[in-house]
Amino acid sequence: MTAGITERWQHFREPLWQTLIRNVLIAVVVGTIVSVRRGNLSSIGPFTLLAMWFTLGGHYVEVAFLNGIRSRLPKNRGLQLFGRLVFWFVGGCLLYLGMTMTARLFSIKLARYPDLWIGGFLLIGIELVAHLAALLRRKPNFYLGTG
Repeated sequence: MTAGITERWQHFREPLWQTLIRNVLIAVVVGTIVSVRRGNLSSIGPFTLLAMWFTLGGHYVEVAFLNGIRSRLPKNRGLQLFGRLVFWFVGGCLLYLGMTMTARLFSIKLARYPDLWIGGFLLIGIELVAHLAALLRRKPNFYLGTG
């Protein structure tokens, strides 16, 4: 076993209602902030829906890594970190593509399609903040190699 890496990975499990409540509330806050900044409170719903691509979708990208990919990677801390960052980046690009397609349905102008890399870095940033919160609450997290 490499230092800092858990010997046996446990599958991540959480009740669906907890996942939905947390991620929908975060999306509502983000949707409200974006709508207020744009000066159009009637767009809270569409912006909340767009935010859910990264709140709820990002959660499931992380769950896919934890329950499907992590155990297939070597238990080398550096490779685990690199693999996770790459997985977050690719997942973020796909989420951004979905978000931009949804935005088009609501005639909301976002960055161009070739700028999918924005979504990759956005999800990495979101996940790093989420794992920092887990670290501060002494929960398993990316930084310690425990979650």
